Amino acid sequence: MDEWDDSLNYQPQYVAPAFAQKPDTNSQAWDNWNQNTEDTKQQSGTWRNGEESNEWNGQGQSFQNRGRGKNDGDRRNGGDKMEIIKVPSNCVGRVIGRGGSKISDLQYNSGARIQVTKETDGNSTIIKIFGDPGSINTAKELINDLTVDKRDTFQAPKSTMGTFEAEPKPKTATGQGGGGGGIKDWQAWLKDCESEETAMWATYPPIKKEFYVEHPEVTRLTQQEVEQFRLDNNNIVVDRTFKNTESKPIPKPVQTFEQAFHNYPEIMEEIRKAGFEKPSPIQCQAWPVLLSGEDLIGIAQTGTGKTLAFLLPALIHIDGQGVSRKDRGGPAVLIMAPTRELALQIDREIKKYKYKDIKSVCLYGGGSRKDQVREVTDGIDIVIATPGRLNDIVASGQMDVKPVTYVVLDEADRMLDMGFEPQIRKVMYMIRPNRHTVMTSATWPQGVRRLADSYMKDPVQVYVGSLDLAATHTVRQTIALLKDEDDKMSTFVEFAQNMGPDEKVIVFCGKKSRADELTSEISLMRIKCQSLHGDRDQSDREQALRDITSGEVQILIATDVASRGLDIEDITHVINYDFPRNIEEYVHRVGRTGRAGRTGESISYFTRQDWGKAQELIKILEEAEQYVPDELHGMAERYTVWKEKKDAEKARGGGGYGGGGGYGGGGHGGGGGGGRFGRDRW
Repeated sequence: MDEWDDSLNYQPQYVAPAFAQKPDTNSQAWDNWNQNTEDTKQQSGTWRNGEESNEWNGQGQSFQNRGRGKNDGDRRNGGDKMEIIKVPSNCVGRVIGRGGSKISDLQYNSGARIQVTKETDGNSTIIKIFGDPGSINTAKELINDLTVDKRDTFQAPKSTMGTFEAEPKPKTATGQGGGGGGIKDWQAWLKDCESEETAMWATYPPIKKEFYVEHPEVTRLTQQEVEQFRLDNNNIVVDRTFKNTESKPIPKPVQTFEQAFHNYPEIMEEIRKAGFEKPSPIQCQAWPVLLSGEDLIGIAQTGTGKTLAFLLPALIHIDGQGVSRKDRGGPAVLIMAPTRELALQIDREIKKYKYKDIKSVCLYGGGSRKDQVREVTDGIDIVIATPGRLNDIVASGQMDVKPVTYVVLDEADRMLDMGFEPQIRKVMYMIRPNRHTVMTSATWPQGVRRLADSYMKDPVQVYVGSLDLAATHTVRQTIALLKDEDDKMSTFVEFAQNMGPDEKVIVFCGKKSRADELTSEISLMRIKCQSLHGDRDQSDREQALRDITSGEVQILIATDVASRGLDIEDITHVINYDFPRNIEEYVHRVGRTGRAGRTGESISYFTRQDWGKAQELIKILEEAEQYVPDELHGMAERYTVWKEKKDAEKARGGGGYGGGGGYGGGGHGGGGGGGRFGRDRW
């Protein structure tokens, strides 16, 4: 990966523009060339023999690209092209990223070299892109996704682009002067590209999406009965994400498995074997929507059956296409997940259902790449993958995603949190645009909305419970107010020593080193436990999951790599040993217990270092009707006062941030019952 200066301005190695190439004819063009070269020197720093010096006379700063992307080499002699685009000046920060991190990702994922110039008219800034045509197009697409509202892509921003060649063909000099290539008709070029893309996808077989036949019992339901059923089942709310007057009516929910799959006896047989009694609330509404061919956004708490909600329609979709599976040339279903644990869990779930001999493979980092590639090329119907390994295998040409017709972005909010958006967009760009798309999420942040706007067509949004961030109501949430790290350790040791034989706990730590330290401490007390974090080998991680699932150990100590993707139904407790960095992660951690209708308890150790999260935590607790310690309110109030004071000092140009004590005085520990977390320790 490239290294970057911390400055938001970024200037790769200078490449002479088209007008800087010496003309071959002795004419007016020679004088023009000399003048243009001098202008270039004044704007860009000293330039000798086609190379760039480290001087930058704009603001006395030096900007260098100390690394390279995929297209290393001499750009002027390699036949690569340069294209210029303009982006809104207020969006330049999105392209560069913190310390250059985003532009580094853009270069790595596109294979092009990207130069953010200092040339601006106040409203827009020029960006230069170097590379082969394919890399340039990919880079433009990625930059466009970052800077242009998809609803406005037909308007002016794209028309500002021009095309230049690093080595233009010599032109005969005229009275007006010679020089490099001219501005390209971008709108015409864009139309040509769209026509070519449409023609390419037209050669692929049509996709069949609609398989739903409404059961007579569902047809007879009145609108009032439908609304009452949704209200009684965790307040199911259904709507179109983006309002469209031409949209079809949203299907009514089903209330039984028979109503959803009465035309698919093999599916019904698999459901009976699994022993399910009735569909979960999200399944009741999601199945009619997906079987009707609609794109779906499913938002629900963890452990509510979202996986089966998109999986059974996917099985029907695979078998229902007009082209036989052996002639498709690749998988029909692609499921992207943020972590290897979640990907493996989905793969295990798929393998439970023996429907039409449908086969799946899981692609994830840490597993044998050779074995995964062999399985992919051996005729696979479903691919479950983490974005990094998927991009690796697709980029190497060992898997073709063009045959994919059904895409699932599982735990989309988590994938964005982990920085996978560039990889997701790169893969989605290679999949046919009329695909059937499903997205699941536990929350509904702006990044997920942007992703839905980019890649879904008039989706139906189904959410169970509140659309606002909320923890599951089947979990009792207790806040233990503790003094320091020693207090946390002794409190946890006390808990571990008093666990019942039927209890299982996941303990979340903020650092891998803390997880290892805690594991060692508990092991020395002859209490069986396992740890799960990113530094452990894949085989060790899988063994840890098997041990906690089977009951071989009762304690699993984990970092947030496991806060999603763990589906262990009999977890009785979650302990937030280190309070998470953001409140969204708190919700996901808490959701590891109280799954599938069971009850559970979460215990969160809260110290004065965590006081900045007190106000958001109070909202979560109050929404779930949980006990809120008085001390927590006091912490939130004092933090608000402290922050307002510091913000005011910063606005006046005052000193830096000083330390802050979360809350003074004694206090007496919080929590709503149970004495196993140090009630008197404050």
